[in-house]
Amino acid sequence: MHLDILTPERKIFNGDIMGVVLPGVQGYFELLDNHAPIVAALGKGQLKILKDKTTQEVYNIEGGFVEMNNNKTIVLIEGAETVK
Repeated sequence: MHLDILTPERKIFNGDIMGVVLPGVQGYFELLDNHAPIVAALGKGQLKILKDKTTQEVYNIEGGFVEMNNNKTIVLIEGAETVK
């Protein structure tokens, strides 16, 4: 699946991934290849990009929105801080 993560200032991520774990308003959820179309609000928490089975990137976010359709995921957030 393809993932774009955007803030008002810049594009944080653009690429093909295995999946993404997101902090929903009512708890965490995961999007993988061929997930049903979805639009959801995001809360404060950690966004995890699963690049493959052993590699991931983690960001702290304050909230935003996610849309997934036809294996393309777009995450719109106010800002993100990389977790080391």
